[in-house]
Formats: sequence, C-alpha cells, structure tokens
Amino acid sequence: MTKQIQRINDATIRFAGDSGDGMQLTGTRFTEATAIVGNDLKTIPNYPSEIRAPTGTLAGVSAFQLMFGSQRVFTPGDLPDTLVAMNPAALKVHLKDLKKGGIILANANAFTEKNLKMAGWEDNPLTDGSLESYTVFSIEMSKMVRTALEKSDLTSKGIERTKNMFALGVLFWMYNRPVEPTEEWLRKKFGKNPSIAEANITALKTGFNYGETTEIFTTSYAVEKADLPVGKYRNITGNVAVAYGLVAAAKKAGKKLFLGSYPITPASEILHTLSGLRNHGVKTFQAEDEIAGISSAIGAAYAGDLACTTTSGPGMALKTEAIGLAIITELPLVIVNVQRGGPSTGMPTKMEQSDLFQAVHGRNSDAPIPVIAAQDPADCFAVAFEAARIAIKYMTPVIMLSDGYLGQGSGPWQIPDPNDLPEIKVNHPDSSARGENGFMPYSRDEYETRPWALPGTPGLEHRIGGLEKENITGMVSQDPENHQLMTDLRARKVKNILKEIPPSEINGDKKGKLLIIGWGSTHGSIHVAVDRARVQGLDVSQLHLRWVSPFPSDLEEITKHFDEILIPEINAGQLALLLRAELLRPIHQLNKVRGEPFYASEIVDKINEILG
Repeated sequence: MTKQIQRINDATIRFAGDSGDGMQLTGTRFTEATAIVGNDLKTIPNYPSEIRAPTGTLAGVSAFQLMFGSQRVFTPGDLPDTLVAMNPAALKVHLKDLKKGGIILANANAFTEKNLKMAGWEDNPLTDGSLESYTVFSIEMSKMVRTALEKSDLTSKGIERTKNMFALGVLFWMYNRPVEPTEEWLRKKFGKNPSIAEANITALKTGFNYGETTEIFTTSYAVEKADLPVGKYRNITGNVAVAYGLVAAAKKAGKKLFLGSYPITPASEILHTLSGLRNHGVKTFQAEDEIAGISSAIGAAYAGDLACTTTSGPGMALKTEAIGLAIITELPLVIVNVQRGGPSTGMPTKMEQSDLFQAVHGRNSDAPIPVIAAQDPADCFAVAFEAARIAIKYMTPVIMLSDGYLGQGSGPWQIPDPNDLPEIKVNHPDSSARGENGFMPYSRDEYETRPWALPGTPGLEHRIGGLEKENITGMVSQDPENHQLMTDLRARKVKNILKEIPPSEINGDKKGKLLIIGWGSTHGSIHVAVDRARVQGLDVSQLHLRWVSPFPSDLEEITKHFDEILIPEINAGQLALLLRAELLRPIHQLNKVRGEPFYASEIVDKINEILG
C-alpha cells in the first residue's frame, strides 16, 4: 500500500516502560539518531530512585522524553505527541499527559491479566474502547522478536529484552530516522558478545520493517534539519558538558585538573566522565565521603591545581564547613551542585531548584560566595568554564548550580574552537616576591585578589588554615578590627565580580507590563511561554539570570521599566524572596515542587492571569 509522509515542524515523544525495559537506552539511541539528522532537540529522563521496583508496578515505571524540531527547541516539550507504552503500568502513569488524538504505541503482549491488575486497570484499555480519543497501535512486540530470533543463541529472557529495539525500529520508521548509527553502536557496545549485538540489530530492523510493511500504519513523519548556526555539533548531556568545560578551563590556565568527589545522583556522571580523561591531565579521586572529597580538592588548590568537587544538595550540606575553609583561605575552587528533590535524601532522581538559599547563604558567618547557574545542557560547558575562570582570577570558591534536568538531559552543543575561548591568566609569585619583611600572602592586586603562592617556592613560606589571618602578613589574628577588615575584604572581592558580568539580555521589549525573571533550567519553558504570549499580543518580556550572586548591576534599572514581575521557580520561591529584598517591590510567584520542570503552558496561564 502507498504510505504518506507528513512534514511537521516538531514532535515530542515519550518512551515509558518498566525499569528493565531499557527506556533510557531506547530514548538515548533515538536522540543520537535525531542529532545526526540535524534536528535541534532537548531531552529529559525520568526514572525511579529504587534500584529495581517490582516488575509491572507503577513505582517501577521509567520514562524518557524528547522534543525535536526543524527550528530552535528550548524544552523537551510539554505533552507528548507519541507515547511508547511497554506495559500497562507505563500507560497508566503517562496517559494523562498524552495530547488528545496523540499516538500510543503499546506492547500488547505485556497487557496480561496479572500486569493489568498490578497497574490498577479493571479492563484492558487496548480493547475496551477507553482509548478511542487516541490513535492506538497495539503491537505484539514480544511475539515479534521471539519469531524473528527463533534461531538465535539467546535465552528466552535475552530475546524478550530486545523488544525495546523493536519499538525503537518502529519509531525510526515513523519519524524517518536512520538505523545505521544504532547498528554501529550495538556492534561496538557488545563487541565481546556479537550474538547479543546481532540479536538486537535483528529486532531493530524487524521493527523498522514492520512499520514499512504493516497496513496499520498509513503515515510517517518528516522533520527537516534545523537551521542552526554553522559549526560542528554533538549531542551532549549537562554533566558531560560540565566535565568538558572544566577540562577546557584547565587547559587554558595551563593547569592540571583535580576532581575530589563522592558519587551522588544526579551528579555522578561528571566523576565518571573525568575519570576517563587522564590523558588530558585530569586527576580524579573518588573519596570515601563528601567531606573528604571537598577537602582533597582544597588541598589540590593549595598545591596549584585547578580543583573542583561535584555533588547534589545533601552533599552540599556535608561540604558546608569545608566551603568556609576555602573562603577564608581564599583558594580557587569550583563546587558543582547538580540539584535534586529534597530535603535529605528526598527524591534522588527528580529535579528541583531548591538549593539557591543553600548556595547563596548556606554557611556560618558572613561569607559571600559567587554563584552561577546554567540554563540548558549545552550551557553547562560555558558556565563551568566561567566558574573556573572567576575562581582563579579572584582566588575564591565558586558554586555552579545545575540540576537533574540539565545534568542528565541533553541537547546539541556547538563544539567551540579552543582559540575562541577566553584566556585564563595564572600568576604564581616566585622568590622575587619576598620583600625585606618577608612574603606578604594577603597583599592584594587591583581585583583585591591575594597571590596564589605555591607551597615549596623558596622564600614564600606562609600560613594557611581556618583561623582568621592578619591582613597583608597572613599571621594568625584574633584582633576585632582585623576581622572586620578581612570580612569586608572578602565580601568586596565577590562584589568586584560585577565587573565581569555583561549587560543583561532581554527577550522581548525593554519596557512594558510584565517582566518574567528566571534562573537555571527554567529558561527554556519561560522562553517558549513568552514567545507564545507575545504572539497572542500580550505585553511580556523575559530576563534570565546567569549570575545569582552577585546579581547583575543593571538588574534594578531594568526592572524599573516594568509594571509587574513574575518569577517561576522549581522551589517554594527562593529567588523571589531574594529579589524582594534587593528590589523592594512586590513580585508574583509561580512555584512547583513536583520533581519535574514547568510546562510552558503553565507559565502562559500565569501570564494570562496577571495581565487579565
């Protein structure tokens, strides 16, 4: 039969199934194929924190969503156009989000009486007519792969595990994606087990051919290549981008990179990535706990390395005292917090923006620290690089905020030319810095930065540690006036970073009725919402903060030109509280603490509410 190809601007797909169904892998392979085609895209994984919840239960459902398009894509999409449901539990959990009239691709073999009961279905939704408002493709995926692999050396369990590749093959056909990159990847991944590789490739091709030959499909969809700036691209997750940004900064500074860290979801991939980059001068230390991780990094900074430590919210709590040590010793250190749902262990695999207070004020004493936040996965590279540059230039720890959405989500990254990256100058004093009265470790340059004297340099012996130091000399001091002076100096040094912050960019008009201010991973949802609202004729603009401490120097002046301010946050209103104190004016809030990002439509609804 003749099948039509319908051209569309974008599509949103959600893969959902049991934790053992390989949905993260399936989504990742679809993402890689989509990146190769040249579409812009964004992804978000969603998986349970349990190592393995009981098979077939709602708690065990794992999902992966991506949006891809022929134009700029800012979010993983709101509601999916297509839902791949590998079992009844996956359909139960995610059906509420599927667009009306959307496509359901279901593994009919999994909809057994037992699985239906475990998922809370009274009847089989694939046959009882309850899904009439959707386009349902009920396919016996398990049966298909058993037939295709009947001569395979794999066990029946091993054959069953290839059904995700069958589903992927069908999706490749539906959206005109190439299968060859996934074939190549499978052969490489299972190089030592070629029978597994070939079985999965057979399942993949069986799914693709099923889409091509079966009469239940009449239409496939084509999304043209996106019109992105000319350059070399790769798909990248935020955590990998952080790792690469830190390595690039170390190269620019002529330094070795040291990571002292303790594994924690969702930040562990930074440690994993850097541990494989030994040939680029990277040293990684997987510490026994969070305190040891940051303490080792402080030691590496003292010894002259570009030092960093990575964690999430609970780990930040444990690192707090050592962060204070890095502040009072005035050593360069990059602290990466990939935020997750809390408090305590909270929701380890879900995202939040709830560590802003912790980053800005979470220390004893008056101890300000620069805080910078990434806005999308690719931006994590630039932000990690900038955090390292500032840490070295101002001899201070810098906190970089990411979150689980950015860290484990992905999007296209334009690989920069190393020559285009900013220079990072490092000046270690030599023996000539010792004057008649000895070396002065707390003398200051024009940025009020103290010298980075390396231990072992003849004549530059100096004290270091958590006790307050005397200004200029670095001697231990408990003098009240000196402590006031040193506290003011450290705070003023952080304020000096305002000179590094470029003028704020506004999406929309520079004055009007409503300004939406955001930070971190809300950027994409706010951007899409503002664009939609402006198309409707609404007077709304967007300002997104990269530096959240200190705030940009032009922030107050910009906000004076808007009647109302709205701040959407994946927390209970932390930036809103900080900006009320900064701007001394009322602020509208839109808050969500569900472990998931905003839909753009939620922000549009709030815009309409405010503007009437």
